[in-house]
Amino acid sequence: MKLSKRNSSTTLLSSVLTLSTLALLVLTVPMGCKVESESKPGTTATDGAGSPAAAGGPVEAITVNGSSTVYPISQAVAEAYKERNPGIEISVGLAGTGGGFEKFALGDLDICDASRPIRDSEKEACAKAGVEYLELEVAIDALTVVVNPANDWAPCLSVSQLKKIWGPGSQVTKWNEIDPNWPDHKIELFGADTASGTFDYFTEVIVGKAKQSRTDYTQNSNDNVLVQGVADEKYSLGYFGYGYYAENPDRLKAVAIKATDDAECVLPSAETVDNNTYIPLSRPLYIYVNKKSLQRKAVAGYVQFYLSDAGQKLVTERKFLLMKALVLADMQAKLAEALK
Repeated sequence: MKLSKRNSSTTLLSSVLTLSTLALLVLTVPMGCKVESESKPGTTATDGAGSPAAAGGPVEAITVNGSSTVYPISQAVAEAYKERNPGIEISVGLAGTGGGFEKFALGDLDICDASRPIRDSEKEACAKAGVEYLELEVAIDALTVVVNPANDWAPCLSVSQLKKIWGPGSQVTKWNEIDPNWPDHKIELFGADTASGTFDYFTEVIVGKAKQSRTDYTQNSNDNVLVQGVADEKYSLGYFGYGYYAENPDRLKAVAIKATDDAECVLPSAETVDNNTYIPLSRPLYIYVNKKSLQRKAVAGYVQFYLSDAGQKLVTERKFLLMKALVLADMQAKLAEALK
């Protein structure tokens, strides 16, 4: 069939326009781009251990910072959770509880690790910035006083002796100033820095007021540095979370604690914490979750995994102590309610 000249021209023009349109589309779409579906924030369907059931999608970042004591637990939970969810990145820092709450109140963190409860001033800072949070207990710590393994003279210290050593303005510099039968040698002191929740807790229960302490000691936010200091110095004395001691039993020696001068000496352990005889250095450990962040599936899944059987197993693997079953159930119910 023969086309008219006019029809033939129209067909040619139409083809040129089509090719031009396709070329324009190619030029306006960057090389390597792909279309991804938008995920809707909300609660998470889980696989029974807290991890998101759905896979795929863009990489999502979770930011965790705060207590150096809680750090080993949160880091272990993060590593296990990422193995189950390759599309998620979790950064875990150890700025100290106080430093963590500063970042948290600015909205810079999804989760703040804490070795003490949030203070009123920190609550006010969060409220002022519009940061709502969920407080969850995740483990128990037996804050541990340690010496070098070569120390064979001080197997036990009372709270009053510790106060004499650590109180602000303390004039104690040598071991024999605590007990005349002990060495006439300078005590090399190691402890948490002033931004640490461990510092706050230790000074509150030992000295009698939070943040009140002598200042002439080696302080650090990294407990591994403190471990190394005590391990290297025969006449040392330090304190930090139980997990750091339990990970280094050949390099450190735990000191038994007497709550009062006439009380029995008690070493830190799961048993003495559970039966409430290791006092006053037994304490709960926390995470504080930004409720806005909790709307994201990745964050919700991480926190669910933290409180799951698998997550709690990591607490004991890092040498910390488990909450009582009723407390754990209460935390799980509290999280479930927040995710509704």
